Amino acid sequence: QVQLVESGGGLVQAGASLRLSCAASGRTFSSYAMGWFRQAPGKQREFVGAISRSGGTTYYTDSVKGRFTISRDNAKGTVYLQMNSLKPEDTAVYYCAADLYGFGRSTRPNDYEYWGQGTQVTVSS
Repeated sequence: QVQLVESGGGLVQAGASLRLSCAASGRTFSSYAMGWFRQAPGKQREFVGAISRSGGTTYYTDSVKGRFTISRDNAKGTVYLQMNSLKPEDTAVYYCAADLYGFGRSTRPNDYEYWGQGTQVTVSS
């Protein structure tokens, strides 16, 4: 079992930065990959990025490359999503998810076994 709790969302203006955190508990954190997804109203859940078990490899969707950075601290059991140069189209509920069997490149929600409750990010223009 894995429990995930996101934090750090909020309301910001376009061009600002936010850092989301996802604290994990349960299974040994370094034993599974992690991903970030987002879901805007009326839209499907969308892959944002993923990170390997060690943190040595990251993978992003094209729309956030160069603006978002995923990192993890295995000693703290926490994964981060640093979001810079935010745009109104980044507005969504952001979720972290645990991929027990992957290697940090899975883009499909069904590949992830555990999910956090989500945190709202709103970017105003």
